[in-house]
Amino acid sequence: MSNPASVPRAPDVITPESTAAVDAAITSRRSIRRFLPTEVPRSVIEDILRVSARAPSGTNTQPWRVHVLTGASLQALVERIMAAHNDPAQVGLHQEEYDYYPKEWISPFIDRRRKVGWDLYSLLDITKGDKARMHEQNGRNFRFFDAPVGMIFTIDRIMGKGSLLDYGMFLENIMVAARARGLDTCPQAAFNAYHALISEHLGLDAEREMVVVGMALGHADPQAIENSLLSERVPVSDFATFWP
Repeated sequence: MSNPASVPRAPDVITPESTAAVDAAITSRRSIRRFLPTEVPRSVIEDILRVSARAPSGTNTQPWRVHVLTGASLQALVERIMAAHNDPAQVGLHQEEYDYYPKEWISPFIDRRRKVGWDLYSLLDITKGDKARMHEQNGRNFRFFDAPVGMIFTIDRIMGKGSLLDYGMFLENIMVAARARGLDTCPQAAFNAYHALISEHLGLDAEREMVVVGMALGHADPQAIENSLLSERVPVSDFATFWP
């Protein structure tokens, strides 16, 4: 009896229509910052995760673990983090588990960061120096921007840096698969700061499992001004070098 892994795979049929559909799912993805309360069926979430799990990973380690929160479990986590976020005495007790951003910024990265930040604040009419409004907007991260589905992604600490590359491909698959189903997402590194609360809430073994990132999933609110933000991308000529 032949080994299924050794059976030649039939060539995939790629058509202009399928190419356009994939491209549309990729290019229409954006970070949504206000969602409708419309529920997302569990079967749809499972389909997205099943498809996304085809992401490549070094020697097929598949290092991702996903905690999907809806309803009461989602609200409980939101309330717990928001209580800490809004308490000056608690905020200082929470530190990021890993450096998502550089400790020292240089151009052009800091320029891009500032531009997208002020583009968002401009849409929301948040002026420079309005710390109260900035704090409030930052806090919306921890409400998953009102999405009906919040996901927390974790990884076993034994895994190396390469597994985070694998994780990025898995996360991108989720966001693209969501778009293919008419849904939207927002990947949220902000949850990193409250990893201790999250680990306790989810009953994780924090010595073994590390919080990587969070993500909101749901239907975008088409009337929300913040959802009109489209961050810029530099042209291919700015980041690619072609060697003859």
